[in-house]
Amino acid sequence: MKAAVLHEPHQPLTIEEVSLEKPKAREVLLRTAFAGLCHSDLHFIEGLYPHPTPCVLGHESAAIVEAVGDGVSYVKPGDHVITCLSVFCGTCPQCITGHPNLCEDTSVKMLPGVAQRMSWKGGEHMNQFLNLSSFGEQMLVHENSMVKIDPDIPLDRAALVGCGVMTGVGAVFNAAKVEPGATVAVIGCGGVGLSAVNGAALAGAERVIAIDTQPSKLELAKELGATDTLNASNVDPVKAIRDMTGGGVMYSFEALGTKATAEQAFGMLRAGGTATIIGMVPFGVKIELHGYDFLRDRKIQGTSMGGNRFRVDMPRLLSLWKQGRLKLDHLISGRIKLAEINEGFAQLKSGAPVRQVIDFGAAA
Repeated sequence: MKAAVLHEPHQPLTIEEVSLEKPKAREVLLRTAFAGLCHSDLHFIEGLYPHPTPCVLGHESAAIVEAVGDGVSYVKPGDHVITCLSVFCGTCPQCITGHPNLCEDTSVKMLPGVAQRMSWKGGEHMNQFLNLSSFGEQMLVHENSMVKIDPDIPLDRAALVGCGVMTGVGAVFNAAKVEPGATVAVIGCGGVGLSAVNGAALAGAERVIAIDTQPSKLELAKELGATDTLNASNVDPVKAIRDMTGGGVMYSFEALGTKATAEQAFGMLRAGGTATIIGMVPFGVKIELHGYDFLRDRKIQGTSMGGNRFRVDMPRLLSLWKQGRLKLDHLISGRIKLAEINEGFAQLKSGAPVRQVIDFGAAA
């Protein structure tokens, strides 16, 4: 199969021929239909997070089942699925206490460099990324890394739910548990941030303030449920939010992954508020906060993939999309071919697109 390979950070991805093993026990061979370009992938390309190389990146995808290994009962060839990096075992302490996204079983959710499913150049090891590697025409994965979906759901929209939408909406529903009537601010209006905006609107927040530096993204935020927008290009967003709300918001969501915006998310809280950091702050970077600010019950927390129980949450999100309440169509800003992946990431780095998806069915 053809796949986009990262050989080392700060280098363009190259399209290579990569070989997959046959499915072993509880493994599933998938034919990738669509894969989203996510800022998380860009972090690894830019060396902000370590990962063994060479590797095939990609973690937000929808696919069709081609073959299954021994013991697989959940899916069969022909099924349509969304993949998810939150692979779960179902029996570890995290799984049985309702946190399968934090599964501790490393035989299922393998650590980087452990999976032996891919090779290239006649047998040399190719590393799998986050147990998926969506930037390839096929994926060989554990059966607990996917959820079945109805075949009438467009696979390009479904792919978005595999990471960005699940992470953004899940942060609102599962991590912060935003209640009706709340005040919410979302920093960053990419695919994840816009999904948090949409999720806050669905949760019944009275005010949803979207913050970005791109006017086009702020306009889109209004379509997804923002009641107010703030262009942070020339203003202090903390002061602006405090002025707009008479003291700050009850819930803030950071969806960019920078030290400055993480600190701003905490700074714009009113007493008793909660800041949820969704973005991937670069490895080794420390967030600095004033200890005094915690005295009035302000909180800051992280969330892994929106605290998802993806086999339950993702079908529910797709149901909300069918009802017209969850906005997926608005998020796709472009469809590209696998060979155009470097140009796609260059666009992503510019801050202009919301979500580009690789269409593996497009002509080469």
